[in-house]
Amino acid sequence: MNSKLIRSLQVFVTVTDSGSMSVAARELEMTVSAISQQLRKLEEDIGLSLFNRNTRNMSLTEAGRIYYDNCKKMLDNALLAQQQIESLQDNPTGKINIVAPEGFGGGLLSGPLNMLCKTFPQLSVSLTLTDELKDIITHGADLVLCFEPVSDTNFSSLPLATWQRKLCVSASHPLANTPLNSPEQLKSHTYISHRNIDAYTMRHDEEVDFDLNASRIDVNSMQTLIQLTRDGVGFAVLPEPEVRHLLSTGEMKTLLDDWSLPDYTVYAVTPKRDRIPKKISAAIDCLQNLFAQI
Repeated sequence: MNSKLIRSLQVFVTVTDSGSMSVAARELEMTVSAISQQLRKLEEDIGLSLFNRNTRNMSLTEAGRIYYDNCKKMLDNALLAQQQIESLQDNPTGKINIVAPEGFGGGLLSGPLNMLCKTFPQLSVSLTLTDELKDIITHGADLVLCFEPVSDTNFSSLPLATWQRKLCVSASHPLANTPLNSPEQLKSHTYISHRNIDAYTMRHDEEVDFDLNASRIDVNSMQTLIQLTRDGVGFAVLPEPEVRHLLSTGEMKTLLDDWSLPDYTVYAVTPKRDRIPKKISAAIDCLQNLFAQI
């Protein structure tokens, strides 16, 4: 199918789904005027109006509804054809859309992406970092990294690595030089937590479990959580690989090392297909190889 036509159909479907040219422009990384031109050209080619327009909203005309249903089918078929072709190629090509936790922007993906780009020069990457992934399909991702397998049967979840969590504090914080025998001693200090992660239970072979659930500050960003801890605002449970460099330099310290926190597993989630495109399998291989060394 003609690439310009596919782009026009994508614009039309995205505007219809979002109900707004400005929202569609942000999603497609286009200007509103470019969106408007694409829609006007479509309507000129068809000879009918696709939208009822007023100052507040847009709605489909009867012709628009018919055109929308067929556009969705054509785009789905075009995507399926592209995926089938990619699965037959020896060398991965095209663009791979990856969505990962925001904390991975601190360096965990540098090695895998570097390997991917060096090994496959015809492959490009679009990386989205977010700690609030609501809908994999909405993001249009080829590969999603997350901390839980997806129960939806339309997706496959592959475990990539299991890492430790550590209770951490800045070396400049009073807790860093305070002898601690029990988590109870933490209660007089500021606990910072991640809003999207459930409360942690600390365990000890000879003590009663202790729940870390009364945070003074909660945030929705792992990078912000790490930075606040680094700045001495309070203590926090942090993913060990993401703060390893700070622990090794002594900028951060761990607390109550004789108590354990639950490990976490990173999963690669992909849409389920008969054939996995080479670009996705190549990305997963790079992630597995590099994550195994962390």
